[in-house]
Amino acid sequence: MPDFLSSHFKPSPARGRVLVFDSGVGGLTVAEEIRALAPALGVHYAADSGFFPYGDKSDEDLIERIPRVARMLCDHVKPDVFVIACNTASTLALQEVRAALDIPVVGTVPAIKPAAAFSQTGTIGLLATPGTIRRAYTARLINEFAGGHRVIMHGSIELVRLAEAHARGEDVPIEAIAAAQAPLFDAPGGDQIDTIVLACTHFPLVRGQLIASAPRGISYVDSGAAIARQTIRVLPHETEARGIGGSAYLTSPPEESPDLALVLRRYGFPDAHFVALDPMAMTSAPTAL
Repeated sequence: MPDFLSSHFKPSPARGRVLVFDSGVGGLTVAEEIRALAPALGVHYAADSGFFPYGDKSDEDLIERIPRVARMLCDHVKPDVFVIACNTASTLALQEVRAALDIPVVGTVPAIKPAAAFSQTGTIGLLATPGTIRRAYTARLINEFAGGHRVIMHGSIELVRLAEAHARGEDVPIEAIAAAQAPLFDAPGGDQIDTIVLACTHFPLVRGQLIASAPRGISYVDSGAAIARQTIRVLPHETEARGIGGSAYLTSPPEESPDLALVLRRYGFPDAHFVALDPMAMTSAPTAL
C-alpha cells in the first residue's frame, strides 16, 4: 500500500474520550488507527447492530435513524469526539449528526483525492457499498478531485458480509473475495485500474485477500489514518484523561450476536453493552455480555 495516507506524526499525547461508530465491525479498522496514533486516548466503540448493514437501507430510514442513534450513544458514553467510521453514514447524514450533537464529529469519506494523485494510469476503482456509490456526495468528490480520471465504481454488500465473516474468524474462500471485486476489473476500462479506493471501513479487514485475489498488482487505499489524524486535530484542548482502553456498545442485545461480541474482544473491547434506541426501553445501566 502506498504510504501517502500513513501518519508521519509521533504518537500523540492527546487525552480524552473518543467514540467510534459504525453499523458493524468495519469501524474497528479506524479505532485501531486512532489507538496507534494516540495511545493515551480512551477509545470506545459503538455498532448499530440492530440495523446492520447500512449499505442496503433506504436513505430516508438512515437519515431518520443515524442522528437519533448518535445522540443516544453520546448521551450514554459522553465522548469528547464522535467518529462516524462508516462511508455510507457519513456521505448521507454527516451534517444531520453534527446538528444533533454539541461535540466535534469526524466523518469518513472515500479516499478519492489521494487515489487520483497516486494513480499512474489515470483509472481508479471505487469499491464501496451500493449506498455510497449512489450518493451525490461521492459524485462531488469525484468531480472535484478526480475529474481528469476514469473512475470505475462497484457497490458490494457481499464484500461487507465476507469481511464480517473474516473478522469472526471464519474461513472465507479467496474465490469469494475475488468474485466480490471482479466487476471492477470486468467493466470497460477495468484492465487499466492500478489503484482501488476501499470506500467502506469493512474492506480493509480483508485487504490481504483483495491484494492476493486481484488479477495484477493493485494499490488499495483507505482513509483510516487520515481519520485518526483529524480526530486528534479536533479533540478539544481542555480534555483530560478519562481512562485508557474502552468498551463497546450495541443497539441489539449482545447475547443475540455472540460472534460480534467475540470480534470486539479480539480488537480490544472486552465489554459489550446493550443500549436501547428507545429511551423508554433503556435500563439504568447497560447490560454486558
